[in-house]
Amino acid sequence: MTPRPRRWLATRLRQHCGGHWAALADRAPALPPGRLRLLRTEAQGLRRDLDRFVSRAQTRLDGIARAADVLHLPPGTDWRWRPAVLSSRLERPGIAAPDSGTRLGEETGIWHDCDSRALILRQVPNRRAEDLAPYGLRLETMGFCGSYLSVAVDLPPESLDGLTRSHILRLDSVLSVERPVSIFARLNIGHGPNIDNALRHLGDFHPEEISARVIEFDLHYLEINERRLERIWLDLIFEAPQMNSIRVRDLFLSRHKRAEV
Repeated sequence: MTPRPRRWLATRLRQHCGGHWAALADRAPALPPGRLRLLRTEAQGLRRDLDRFVSRAQTRLDGIARAADVLHLPPGTDWRWRPAVLSSRLERPGIAAPDSGTRLGEETGIWHDCDSRALILRQVPNRRAEDLAPYGLRLETMGFCGSYLSVAVDLPPESLDGLTRSHILRLDSVLSVERPVSIFARLNIGHGPNIDNALRHLGDFHPEEISARVIEFDLHYLEINERRLERIWLDLIFEAPQMNSIRVRDLFLSRHKRAEV
């Protein structure tokens, strides 16, 4: 196979960069403090970029490896996706007492109106043989005193490619709870200056149960402008979530065309 010049050059540059940092690591004990501080800051920035690449690469590879994890998807399914927070290990696996809007990873955020911020959201490994996602999310609300609580997940830009009002977006989920709670799922689509949304009742959940639920959002009923699609995200909304521990074991989204009648 004939090597591509640009790819060969990029590979050589990465190899040179890696060798350079390896040499700096060997020389670190002899470098002056001022130089060390500058290089440390530069290395921390580089590590953040590398960690982000590793996370996204792992998510992509997991998505390929697990493409058949959710069986019996409708015919014509043209997109499927599991959030990174459920697919790959996060560098920062949890957040405690978060402000509203705080993010866990790049895609997932928590929204609430609890003044005391009595919440914990963290990534936890899934251990059951039946679990398809390697990780889950645990939301603890033991001291929660607010009236609104949701976990928002941003869908990737690829979910908007070719998206039309003829599509149905499907959510496969697996959850367990410590106390009874009702959970809703809301799909939000931003197009131009407007945001359209659809709310579905995911279900009433009870202790000692690990419940798999499937809901669908039919975009035919949303007045979205297909030519101005900008972003799409999903909210999991918890009704009366006080004194609870809620575990999201899986969220798997896919889309297919609706049957035209």
